[in-house]
Amino acid sequence: MSHTIESILTENRVFPPSEAFKAQATINDAKYQELKDKAETDYVGFWSDLAREKLSWSKDFSVGLDDSKAPFYKWFTDGELNASYNCIDRHLEEKEYKNAIIFEADDGSTETYTYKDLHDEVCRLANALVAKGVEKGDRVIIYMPMIPQAVFAMQACARIGAIHSIVFGGFSAEALKDRIEDAGAKMVITADGGFRGGKTVALKNAVDEALEKGGRSVESVIVYERTKQAVKMKAGRDITWNDAIAGMSNYHHAVMVNAEHPLFLLYTSGSTGKPKGIQHSTGGYLLNAHLTNEWVFDLKNDDVFWCTADVGWITGHTYVAYGPLSMGMTIVMFEGVPTYPDAGRFWKVCQDHAVTVFYTAPTAIRALMKFGSDLPKQYDLSKLRLLGTVGEPINPEAWIWYHDVIGRGECPIVDTWWQTETGAHMIAPLPGVTALKPGSCTKPLPGIDAHIVDEEGTELTHGEGGYLVIRKPWPSMVRTIWNDDARFVETYFAMFKNKYYVVGDSAHLDTDGNFWIMGRIDDVLNVSGHRLGTMEIESALVSHPAVVEAAVVGRPHDVKGEAIAAFVVLSNNLNEAAEKAAMVQELREWVAKEIGPIAKPDEIRFGTNLPKTRSGKIMRRLLRGIAKGEDLCGDTSTLEDPTILAQFMEKH
Repeated sequence: MSHTIESILTENRVFPPSEAFKAQATINDAKYQELKDKAETDYVGFWSDLAREKLSWSKDFSVGLDDSKAPFYKWFTDGELNASYNCIDRHLEEKEYKNAIIFEADDGSTETYTYKDLHDEVCRLANALVAKGVEKGDRVIIYMPMIPQAVFAMQACARIGAIHSIVFGGFSAEALKDRIEDAGAKMVITADGGFRGGKTVALKNAVDEALEKGGRSVESVIVYERTKQAVKMKAGRDITWNDAIAGMSNYHHAVMVNAEHPLFLLYTSGSTGKPKGIQHSTGGYLLNAHLTNEWVFDLKNDDVFWCTADVGWITGHTYVAYGPLSMGMTIVMFEGVPTYPDAGRFWKVCQDHAVTVFYTAPTAIRALMKFGSDLPKQYDLSKLRLLGTVGEPINPEAWIWYHDVIGRGECPIVDTWWQTETGAHMIAPLPGVTALKPGSCTKPLPGIDAHIVDEEGTELTHGEGGYLVIRKPWPSMVRTIWNDDARFVETYFAMFKNKYYVVGDSAHLDTDGNFWIMGRIDDVLNVSGHRLGTMEIESALVSHPAVVEAAVVGRPHDVKGEAIAAFVVLSNNLNEAAEKAAMVQELREWVAKEIGPIAKPDEIRFGTNLPKTRSGKIMRRLLRGIAKGEDLCGDTSTLEDPTILAQFMEKH
């Protein structure tokens, strides 16, 4: 059997950086070469010098990298600092009255918080946490809407040395309970509810249910009154946010912690099994968060940066709550959804708040493409100077639409590859240096030693698909899985005997040395002896003019090993069986022409949307179950629209 994964998609369009962008870029060709050379000749010194240059330390470190207990790598081990101090206090002298957060609520109302306001709010809450008995090293669960108070809570925890763990507000009470118990949380910070797409979403009720089922470690619950809806308050345990901070000082001296002190836990839920508590350090995590905001987003002092991710995900941690604030930037936070009250909402937010750097997911871009190119043109997007994508590979056709329609053909697109476990961007363009190729995350950042290997660990050449690995540790990498060191090693390092960090994605290199992500290793299809990445088949489908979005999975096949099942969203819904049958045939032939006959889907099913979580993640586990004809089981409470599943039960 072949040990490589076949790359079957060809994309030859290239977009070099404009001379105008290059002239103002923080990282130009000369600086990029300098960084690369330093990383290659003095790897540990490279990261150590950047840590001293970019972060404020209360105690300098003498140890750069401690690899004595690999793969449990540690960075800057005898240094001390505080993440909240780095994000707020050190900016106050020069940026006290600069906007730190511009918030737009679901109903369109806005609030702004300067760096002084942010400092005051975080300090009051930090003092309230201390008054409630939360100490350095205690775990605090944050279960909130996408509102500034979520960032205040994160920063307040960091300020006192408590370890926060955010649970996305779309997760069920059962999922919340599991995370509370695994973390051994002492406190939960939540809200009565939130607003989303014109509807009210209850949160406190889920907290009550979770704590009725378990979570015995929780001593207190702070409830922010966002919706003002009536909720139960348990005497002796629950207190409103306003009551908690009443009378608290707007000053709190940040607790300095060791660089390796855990800043947060973030649980990733696999399709099966117990959620993994990804543990990130303070110093190393903050360094890569800061650097990637500076390098990849080219952030300048007068930029307005909007990352659309919820703080419940790693993207919201690194590119909302920590990275841009560590640089003293102005960020936008948005409570709502991109299609409420209409599909122009994202573009209106960009216009109204003069957003200059915009970062969102390919799923959102594809969903908004469905509404055509005329809608975005109704808004003034002239302030935009850089666009970004995150979460999954972006198919070339969506990339081109994003570039031409939203970016007016002028804005570089930084297609960023990284993970919860990596903490920050690993492979991404530097917009003043890198020639862009639609669909490629391009090249590793300076200091990131990424390679593609086969199942034996042998490095592969251009065009051969294999396992994406990172061969050297980097500061923001996951330290362990909370309370499960053995699972950490088994999941990320055991495959190649602890030599490499194993990403779990398949990828290939093109002749220019650009990386192309082909999908999760778990999603590789074995069709008649050919190992095919799902992402490339999905890109071929979406390049058809009638297709808005597609997801591809495999199902067992007696002859071919695996058959290809495609789930497709069309720009115009088809009602007649004959129309659907004709479209199935047309799409099969289209894929054969774009890629080759081997990649033709064996079956295609249509729906009005793909089954996604509220964060936009496609739930491929459910699609695999549908393709196999299985009864769907497991938690589907995080689905944006559970009725979508029934649409895909119908074969065409």
